[in-house]
Amino acid sequence: MKEFDIKKGWYGKIEGDLLPAMMRDVFGNVSEEDGAYVSSYGVLSRIEVRVVSKTQLAVDTANAEGSFDDATILESKRALNRFMEAATGFDAKARMKREQKKAKEGKI
Repeated sequence: MKEFDIKKGWYGKIEGDLLPAMMRDVFGNVSEEDGAYVSSYGVLSRIEVRVVSKTQLAVDTANAEGSFDDATILESKRALNRFMEAATGFDAKARMKREQKKAKEGKI
């Protein structure tokens, strides 16, 4: 599982039933397993999301087996990015910069 920072003050937008509702809006389905929310979409056979703390969100994805057309792959990636931005408050570029900063500081 990879952990992502949640923007300061953003936790109120995902606490309680708001995170699974957000997943349902983006991916169309969600279930709860051992305290984590699980969904699937397109080429992503499993998307597992767990709130670690008010500042951390853990996300794990697994790709489906087989070959897929480019449009399906792109739409799956875009849907995941839409969800991640809504859940963390950071767009893909900001998430990447934060990861690079943590790597330089040796926190990863």
